[in-house]
This record gives sequence, C-alpha cells and structure tokens, in this order.
Amino acid sequence: MYLKKFKNWILSAFLMVFLHSCASLQVAHMTSAEMNKLELGMSKEQVTQILGTDYTIAEKRLEDDNEIEVLSYRDHFENDEFYLFVFKNQKLEKWYRELLPKERIENK
Repeated sequence: MYLKKFKNWILSAFLMVFLHSCASLQVAHMTSAEMNKLELGMSKEQVTQILGTDYTIAEKRLEDDNEIEVLSYRDHFENDEFYLFVFKNQKLEKWYRELLPKERIENK
C-alpha cells in the first residue's frame, strides 16, 4: 500500500518537474506579432523578454568606447533563416534577417 502511494508520489513529482521545464523553455518564435513589439532603443532585457533567451552571442566588441553586442536568434520553424539584433551600449540599434546559403542547408 505504502509502496504504491510512494510510486504515485514520485511519478507525480517527476511529471510536475517535466511539465514545468517544458513550460519555461523559451524558443525563438519569429512571428510578426512578436517582431512588431520590438522598437529601436529597447534594452537587451526587453528584447529577450519578448523573444526569449534562446540566442547566441554572435559578436561582442568595443567601438569608440561603445559596447557593441550582436545577438543571433535562429528561427526554429524556418531552418534557413536567422535574425541578428545589434545592441549599442545595451540598447537595440538595429535588427535584420539573414538566410543561410542553400549549400549549407543541404549539407546538414
């Protein structure tokens, strides 16, 4: 009797942890609704709140005493495209979309 309750408790705990981790997973979804929320001058934190934290730091450098950081978000629904967000001193300066070369996609 106790063993069965213990197994049920363990299964329930595992399920709760698993579902919580899935819910908190932030994958980049480059929908027009999310892109329309972005504005130049937003902080890096504001941008990552909208787009999630699944990005790669593509570049980081100092330029004329300004910190330049480029975040790369891969659109997981369109495997051949990604978005680059350029921050100057932690403020969004510009963003643009790039496509992977066709040869690189075919060699995956």
